[in-house]
Amino acid sequence: MHVTLLGKPGCHLCDDARATVQRVLVDHPSVRFDERSILDDADLLERYVEEIPVVLIDDRVHTIWRVDESRLRAALAEAGA
Repeated sequence: MHVTLLGKPGCHLCDDARATVQRVLVDHPSVRFDERSILDDADLLERYVEEIPVVLIDDRVHTIWRVDESRLRAALAEAGA
């Protein structure tokens, strides 16, 4: 399983989302995590410029803007992480 955080530098909501995702992933060590800046990819920038942060689970949108910790935990548990 793979969780990706899409954001950009200087985004306070992205900082909050990162902290929440990292807190949740402590309990799921087998889940891979990476973070991508939409500024580094023209397609991501066009698609998500008004919606960051975005959390993807296995390349599918899980949440946009604010990450709910309990919802993320439930999604990972449901997916078998």
